Amino acid sequence: MATDYDAPRRDSDDSSEDSLEELKSRRTDAQSGSVDVDEAEVAENFELPGADLADEELTVKVLPMQTDEFRCSSCFLVHHRSQLASEKNGRLICRDCAA
Repeated sequence: MATDYDAPRRDSDDSSEDSLEELKSRRTDAQSGSVDVDEAEVAENFELPGADLADEELTVKVLPMQTDEFRCSSCFLVHHRSQLASEKNGRLICRDCAA
């Protein structure tokens, strides 16, 4: 028997087609009523247990620039003299900025 593959197929499941009203109700049920929330806003309200740092003070000892250090004129970081790449018109440049 020859089969026409271009003809629309009929399955036994076609007899139980859903009505238009049922499809509309499924669509509205599947949609969420909530609005997308910004991830940064959610992260602000999230607290880890035991991570209360409100009463903590950050204490750092700041040392003055040493004689064997220089401040880069480009990135303004303090480096050891071994990181000095060039000196142009009194401007000291570190190896990272010279590259």
